Amino acid sequence: MNGLCKFAIVLILSLFIAVPFLSTSAHALSNASSIAISEWEMMWEEDLERTVQDVASKDNSIKWMKFSFGDDLPIKPTHIQSGWLRFKLPTLNLMRPALLISNLTGKEVAIYIDNKAVYESKRNYPYFRNEILLPLNSNEMGKIVYIQLHTNSQILGLEDLIKVGEYQKLSKDFMKHDMFDVILGAALVFISSAMFLCIIFLNKSFLASWTSLCVIIFSIGIMIITYSPYLHTVYKQYGFVSYYMFDIAGSLLMPSVFIFFGKIFGRGPYGLITLIKNVQIGIAAFNITFLFVSFTSEKATYYYQMTTILTFGGSVIIGNLLLFIFLIKFCLQKNKEAIILTSGFGLFALIGVLEMIWYFIRDMKYDLFLWKWGILSFIASLVIILTRRILQNYEQVIQYSKQLEIFNNELQRSEKMEIISQLAASIAHEVRNPLQVTRGFLQLLREKAANDKEKGFMVLAINELDRASEIITDFLTFAKPQLEQTTLLNIAEELHQIEGILLPLANMQGGVITVDLEDNLYVRGNSSKFKQALINIIKNSIEAFDKEGIIVIRAYLDKNAKEILISIKDNGEGMSEFDLKRLGEPYYSKKSKGTGLGLMVTFRIIEVMQGKIKFFSSKGMGTEAVIHFPPANK
Repeated sequence: MNGLCKFAIVLILSLFIAVPFLSTSAHALSNASSIAISEWEMMWEEDLERTVQDVASKDNSIKWMKFSFGDDLPIKPTHIQSGWLRFKLPTLNLMRPALLISNLTGKEVAIYIDNKAVYESKRNYPYFRNEILLPLNSNEMGKIVYIQLHTNSQILGLEDLIKVGEYQKLSKDFMKHDMFDVILGAALVFISSAMFLCIIFLNKSFLASWTSLCVIIFSIGIMIITYSPYLHTVYKQYGFVSYYMFDIAGSLLMPSVFIFFGKIFGRGPYGLITLIKNVQIGIAAFNITFLFVSFTSEKATYYYQMTTILTFGGSVIIGNLLLFIFLIKFCLQKNKEAIILTSGFGLFALIGVLEMIWYFIRDMKYDLFLWKWGILSFIASLVIILTRRILQNYEQVIQYSKQLEIFNNELQRSEKMEIISQLAASIAHEVRNPLQVTRGFLQLLREKAANDKEKGFMVLAINELDRASEIITDFLTFAKPQLEQTTLLNIAEELHQIEGILLPLANMQGGVITVDLEDNLYVRGNSSKFKQALINIIKNSIEAFDKEGIIVIRAYLDKNAKEILISIKDNGEGMSEFDLKRLGEPYYSKKSKGTGLGLMVTFRIIEVMQGKIKFFSSKGMGTEAVIHFPPANK
């Protein structure tokens, strides 16, 4: 475990070390000329006991095959496991000469110069790619280089130019060759790790899709890093771990893709997406289990390699084709998420399938690299889809929160109304009778008052008793809002009568009332209660006048909602949002002597008539009350 931690630390530090090589401007030594060797010779080795001295001897009867850059690798005989390469170093006057060999294929590599071993690499795992940067001595220039290769696969040889030049320049080329893979892969691993940490903040409904997306990005990042020769060359002690991390990441990739796909698009037609997901999970479990079994013997390792190549390649090709078919189906249904995913996945899948087919056509003698470019568009489309889902869910949560707040306010209002109704019903009658008796005695005392001052006091007391009686009447109306006698009410006639009652009051306040009423609008209710409710609303509008007040009363049928709407709109002082929320609450009023009971009774009457009322207002812009009633048949 400590070794893995060190490996991770070294990997991160290597990124910082590599950045200067990618961005620092070259100086004099970097511009020194280098020579590319494009021709070399190769021969197969049947006698594993032969040394480099035997191979380099002049009496060697084995024929060397000549190769040039661009030639295909030779077909290795089935009974051959080793081979030799040789080429001659040019004679150059360099300060720090070096040799850069790229795309050298072989499991074990040994390099000899002047019959002396200068480099050796042995691997206990089946990874065959080699990138070698070898410092040279000036006295080694012009010598012949012998490279011994050993493998148990079908691939053996050299596929790239051999470069000889200044060590500093070649080291930059060496770092640049595979550093893109390391940086890209490390960036994806870092992003996925950061996303994993965000899981604790997510809603449970997004855990599966978010986790699968994290595994997708993490697996792709690990595959890009570990497929590159960089780690196997620079950190050889961790090559075994790197190689099998690629296998594990590759096994997890396709199941994660189908889990994500299923969470976004559902089970699919006939449950095929779920079925394929389960198959992919089974293949992944089989491959990972077989991986650990392969450590037991070389034979198990051989069968593991053969089996996983087929299962991984087959799952990628078949899985991508099926996903593409599903995406086309969803795109034809104009699914926006399918269109987004198709744009990113289409490019990635096309490159991946074609490259995998080409890989098998070339008898697995091809380095997969083009898929790295398509992977970015695929990941971007996945992130966009999931982000879009989260934002949609967030908007729904906000909408539900607003609705919940409305329901909560309505519940609180209903509870308050219920409490007031019970109190009003229990005490209104008991209080009203003593008030009437008191009023009668005050009237008698007023007639017998000795002077005008005492009479004035009596009149004031009687007026206050009348005011108290009106409040009790409102309480009784609220406590018992049932409409004992209901009739068919003509909205136009009722509003014209209300206009006649309140028009003088509006004129006294310097305002006017205008009406715009449709004919044949009927509701069922009690005429006096209906008038009481609307008069309360219109009186409030009149009392909110400032100058040149106007009240517009409209009544019309909303055909879409199939409701009768009565709109009462004024240009008064208006109300704040806080005032709007408290309308209809008992004892809340903006009037100096108001109790809030009038509007509370209005709400209750409209509620009993199966209607509802909404207020719209803003400071300085007036107020509009809109009453909704279900229409009644004539």
